[in-house]
Amino acid sequence: IFIVAGTVWAACFDIIDMFDTQTKMALSDLFLLFIYAEVLGMIGAFYKDNRIPVTLPLIIAMTALTRMIVLTTKGSDTIDIVYESLGILILAISALILSYKDKLSLQKLRDYENIANEPE
Repeated sequence: IFIVAGTVWAACFDIIDMFDTQTKMALSDLFLLFIYAEVLGMIGAFYKDNRIPVTLPLIIAMTALTRMIVLTTKGSDTIDIVYESLGILILAISALILSYKDKLSLQKLRDYENIANEPE
């Protein structure tokens, strides 16, 4: 409950700050709002299934790295941006592998339950 309240408070504070400054919303602000939404989605998934899917924190990390690239592109060396992009690629591949692993695990569980429930 504290995490939900803190996330909602931070999101509301940032949205109010965006309107108070009367400037255009930057891409980094949009990424920050996506991070808030993903954290709330992860909390919702936890309360629904009583477990946190590993892919959700990976997606949050990819969004955070993307936001960092957008914020620090002007003063960074090209190789730093390449390294950060490779980090996003590694996280994306990890999320893909883990989602396939979860699908295979669920299929094996269903097959096992079907075998266990069959009459002899």
